[in-house]
Amino acid sequence: MSSRLLQNFKGGRAIVVTRRGGWESALETTLAKLGVSTEYPEIIDGRAQIDVASLQADRDILFVDGDLEGAVAIELNPASHLPPVPVIGLVGVEAPSRLKALVNLGATSFLRKPVHGGAVYTSLFMGINQFMLRAEMSERLQDLEERRRGRRAVIRAVILLMQQGGLDEEEAYSQLRRESMRARQNMELYCEEFLSKRAKPPDTSGRTTGITLQGGNKQAI
Repeated sequence: MSSRLLQNFKGGRAIVVTRRGGWESALETTLAKLGVSTEYPEIIDGRAQIDVASLQADRDILFVDGDLEGAVAIELNPASHLPPVPVIGLVGVEAPSRLKALVNLGATSFLRKPVHGGAVYTSLFMGINQFMLRAEMSERLQDLEERRRGRRAVIRAVILLMQQGGLDEEEAYSQLRRESMRARQNMELYCEEFLSKRAKPPDTSGRTTGITLQGGNKQAI
């Protein structure tokens, strides 16, 4: 799989979750040279105040200080296991628990503290492009899964048409294809609807209900 890699980050916005201490000036200065603005969300009761709903994957980059445990809480996409925007971990203390927490947030790149300007571009390049590649791969896997489910519907529809119409496999497939084209639907979707319309209701033809009449006799209805 080959994709175009993003190399120009002009117009981006870096949201840096950390406690200001002076070391972040090198990060901010280098990001400004790359055309990326910097914001520092307020931290209240140990939690960064971030409007997650307003984040944009094509613009925002989230820098998270790993030394601030639990400062950021974001939900990962259940399908791709990715956060809503690229996450770059700021690493001070290299404790396994803190690195694990950053990985669980979906970090795709890391940057050591104190930050050196020469390392910022590489971290930004890796973090954003790895995020984009993983998102693209997830979309392709989901598409393949949908197509796989669709092909199962096609096979079931062909078998059903062979049983009900007395057709061979090729004739049944050709008929379904013609009808899907006439309906202006792809083959998989048409077959799913074809099957749902022909689903048989529960068979109650042989079921009887006994009603007790006066005198103890029963009458079947």
